[in-house]
Amino acid sequence: MRTLGSPLVALLMQAPAGALSESSGTGIINLISRATPVTIAILAALGLLSIWSWGIFLYKWWTFRRAARHSAQFLEVFRRSNKFSEVQAVCRSLGDSPLVGLFQTGYAELTAQLRQAAPDVGNGPAPNPRPAAVAGRPTLKSLAAVDRALLRASAVEVNKLEKHISFLATVASMAPFVGLFGTVWGIMSAFEQIGVTGSTNLQAVGTPIAEALVATAAGLAAAIPAVLFYNYLTQRTKIFASEMDDFSMEFLNIAERNFT
Repeated sequence: MRTLGSPLVALLMQAPAGALSESSGTGIINLISRATPVTIAILAALGLLSIWSWGIFLYKWWTFRRAARHSAQFLEVFRRSNKFSEVQAVCRSLGDSPLVGLFQTGYAELTAQLRQAAPDVGNGPAPNPRPAAVAGRPTLKSLAAVDRALLRASAVEVNKLEKHISFLATVASMAPFVGLFGTVWGIMSAFEQIGVTGSTNLQAVGTPIAEALVATAAGLAAAIPAVLFYNYLTQRTKIFASEMDDFSMEFLNIAERNFT
């Protein structure tokens, strides 16, 4: 019994070591280390695209979060103030909000028209766009001009929000094909090896095919997060655009109520 137990114990102790050696021999890192230069170049390109996508997402996520917070604070100041000059005073501290760009553009157009309507103002302070109703107050020459200025400012702010987001769509659509190209190239090499050796044994072709499939996995790993990031950031941009449209209508209503 003792003589039978010793070889059995030795076999059980050697089995995990052999299984570990076999598992480590077919690991992802080992497959990448034995890949062809073309496959390694493709994997490096996909890695750079993935890192770039994550960087864009984290930057835009931080920017959008800050813009949303500044927009909420700006709207609170705008709706609480009785004078546009009070709102103008806080614009510099809330510059990350896209609504600030709309307000400053509309305020500049409004002030320019009021100055033309009241040339005797001279070098004094700019007229208050929300004055009390008094006789002989200046009136706007064209409310449509203010509307056009707000539309132009809204387009500028939307372009700022959409900056770099299109790159995520490019990665999402291109990365799987780049990975597939690496897989096709690896399978071509595997079949070439079969032709040279003349062996169709699974052990001979299994490892090259596994190396080829790593490129497809890398392409999907780069594309799937890029799709999620693109959809999320696009939705947030649409929300900001809707808020800008609402603010433009509110600004025009105030201008029409006080200066037409």
